[in-house]
Amino acid sequence: MINSPEEFVRLRLSENMDEYLMAAWDEAPLEVWLEVVEKYPDMREWVAHNKTIPVEIMEILADDTDENVRFTVAMKNRLPENLQLKLARDPDSSVRNRIVYNKKATLRALMVLINDDEEDIRKLARKRIDEGRYK
Repeated sequence: MINSPEEFVRLRLSENMDEYLMAAWDEAPLEVWLEVVEKYPDMREWVAHNKTIPVEIMEILADDTDENVRFTVAMKNRLPENLQLKLARDPDSSVRNRIVYNKKATLRALMVLINDDEEDIRKLARKRIDEGRYK
């Protein structure tokens, strides 16, 4: 378990692969994640990479000003539908594209994306819907 923001940063920056992986896989209390997001803005993308972050943290990161952070959130298989819908309307096409490729994208999220400004996103969303490849 990650017990402090400083521990997360240390693990993430570690050259020891086991420690580095702990930053991606270990749980932390909500308060720790909130502190990392607040005190270490350059670590937000790496918080989003963690497999155990709670939905409350995903919600915060889905509003981040950095499209790389939002892109990473859009990759998460545990992403709730309300956040899929939000990110399916993201101003950055790479974020919307990540939602269309998310294997757990819901029908409602894909329905938003079939009207996307980007032709490639529209086509893939339509294909996934036609093939029944959604949750």
